[in-house]
Amino acid sequence: MSFVSIRNLRVAFDGVQVLHGIDLDIGHGEAVGLVGESGCGKSVTWLAALGLLPGKAKIEGSVTIEGQELIGAPRTGIEAVRGARIAMIFQDPSSSLNPVHRVGRQICESLRLHRGLRGDTARTEAIRLLDMVGIPSARTRIDLYPHEFSGGQCQRVLIAMALAGEPDLLVADEPTTALDATIQAQILDLLSNLRRQTGMAMVFISHDLGAVSTVCDRAAVMYAGRIVEENDIGRLFVVPRHPYTRGLFDAIPELDAGRARLHPIPGTVPDPRQLPQGCAFSPRCTAASRFCKEHQPDLRAQPQGGLLACFHPDQVRAETKQEVFA
Repeated sequence: MSFVSIRNLRVAFDGVQVLHGIDLDIGHGEAVGLVGESGCGKSVTWLAALGLLPGKAKIEGSVTIEGQELIGAPRTGIEAVRGARIAMIFQDPSSSLNPVHRVGRQICESLRLHRGLRGDTARTEAIRLLDMVGIPSARTRIDLYPHEFSGGQCQRVLIAMALAGEPDLLVADEPTTALDATIQAQILDLLSNLRRQTGMAMVFISHDLGAVSTVCDRAAVMYAGRIVEENDIGRLFVVPRHPYTRGLFDAIPELDAGRARLHPIPGTVPDPRQLPQGCAFSPRCTAASRFCKEHQPDLRAQPQGGLLACFHPDQVRAETKQEVFA
């Protein structure tokens, strides 16, 4: 049985459907990437799972953690899971930390809520967590305010806060977006090392295929509120079968290609209020037929492995981009 199982998860805001039946399984200790353009539903999936969406959101479907249902669970039940069993870190560390409280106090609050630690015991554990995530001179810097840390260090503080509850699953929502390239690499290495040390599972939400290839075992590609392809990292990156996945790889510049023209995906992501009939990607797809424009493909298991929602996968060029991530 999967550790976390999502089945037919649907979310609507004011009658506008933004998730159209997400199915996803996370195994113990597994790292899974969620990839796609902004607005495709990557973050909403996990905000819905953890009960963090506003009250106007209509949520249907099922999210279970070792058989315990989270959708529709009482507040006490979801709060016992949030932070303690499933923790989430966000992409903008500057807005996620309280600017008027010292970072040590904020980490200690997590330790009190999730592990019942107080006083010197909590402070000692907070220092240990800051050491674990690579904050230099943690014993003295624990009493600093967020503005006294760099952006990369603030992200490390957030990771320490997430680890305070000793979660079984860490959901990292584009944690490197606001950081420069060098710091991004450091945070990715940190997340990979922490996963190996603690044995926790991880969901890595990103639009950066290179980052996903670094930290994940498997990836699911989302488009317009649906998963359109899912596979192991090795196979997905070598033989992408959905035209949208193929387009994401074609848009990546190759280091040894000189001044060769990139191949952007034509058009724009559709407005959730005006989704096209049939496959949502069909208006942007060069392989789309009239059948695609009239029918929505289901996400199905493939003989070659993985899951795919496409009527014409054989028309997608099977060229590798693996050298980009070497």
